[in-house]
Amino acid sequence: MQKRIGILTSGGDCPGLNCAIRAVVSHAKLQHDWEVLGIPYATQGLLERKATLLNLHGLDLRGIDPLLSMGGTILGSINKGDTLAHASEIIASYRALALDALIAIGGDGSLAILHQLACQGNWNLIAIPKTIDNDVALTERAIGFDTAVNTIVDALNRLTFTAASHDRVMVVEVMGRTAGHLALHAGIAGGADCILIPEIPYSIGGVCHQISQLRDRWGRKFAIVVVAEGAKTANDSSIAETQNLASLECGMGQYIANQIKLYNLADRLDVRVSILGHIQRGGIPSALDRLTATAFGKAAVDLIAREQYGQMVAWQNGRVVDIPIANVVTRSPLPVAPDNYLVQTARCMGIYVGDG
Repeated sequence: MQKRIGILTSGGDCPGLNCAIRAVVSHAKLQHDWEVLGIPYATQGLLERKATLLNLHGLDLRGIDPLLSMGGTILGSINKGDTLAHASEIIASYRALALDALIAIGGDGSLAILHQLACQGNWNLIAIPKTIDNDVALTERAIGFDTAVNTIVDALNRLTFTAASHDRVMVVEVMGRTAGHLALHAGIAGGADCILIPEIPYSIGGVCHQISQLRDRWGRKFAIVVVAEGAKTANDSSIAETQNLASLECGMGQYIANQIKLYNLADRLDVRVSILGHIQRGGIPSALDRLTATAFGKAAVDLIAREQYGQMVAWQNGRVVDIPIANVVTRSPLPVAPDNYLVQTARCMGIYVGDG
């Protein structure tokens, strides 16, 4: 039986979203001859009952497939507004668009809201996890994470050369919200000397000892400090700088830089800050993100074919599985465990990863 399915992207954008859209449309059309409606700007598109019929010809440009290498999302996305205030209208739109199922590509916050709407409206919902933070529960991998790590590593490679040329301490602030996955993965791969993440306490004394060790033991006059945007203040932080951070007058990168300078007033260290910001969300998706997104898109369509709704596709133990969305959205964002094997790896490589 022919089905009409909708697909939307919600929350912050990331590389690989278009690959997932491409996989859903290709598999749905080629294997099942279903209609696929692209819903622009997530719940805003549902609220306004806007949708575009997606087809293979429309996704190709003279035989060239642009979606594999295109960052962002062709459907647009939103991560603001009080969606639940318009719940009844959004729920009604699912029926008005005559959808048999809806595929939602989003992070933990977006999926929690869409799951709530689906339960209230009795939607047939399938979820695909995406986030550069890689903190969606119960999946080892989310779309966008690998590309963001590669982007940060590229930035660290560039900053290392200028740090070495001018004997500077480079403090690099990366995204990640309340989780340190981005900082940890990119810091190890990018040759950081210190990695500060939300999950592990640290001290400015520890950071500065690491910088001194590099100079005194190895003769190296520069250092790279990677700090996650959600990292906590240091155990030995000065009161003035902690209050400054709390009032949002500076981010974690500037806070760490200021603390290093205060701790080393006599040495007059040249400390500079680079906040990578939204550059981490952009760019051409990596091969791994393309593969992950394609596998997730295919698996989502398979779930609809089997009428197994209310599930999220996930990556576990080297393969795609499906788990109840309810099990995902009722858990907190996935943190880095203090005894994580990558934390242990970093420490064995001589990287300062806090005092835990």
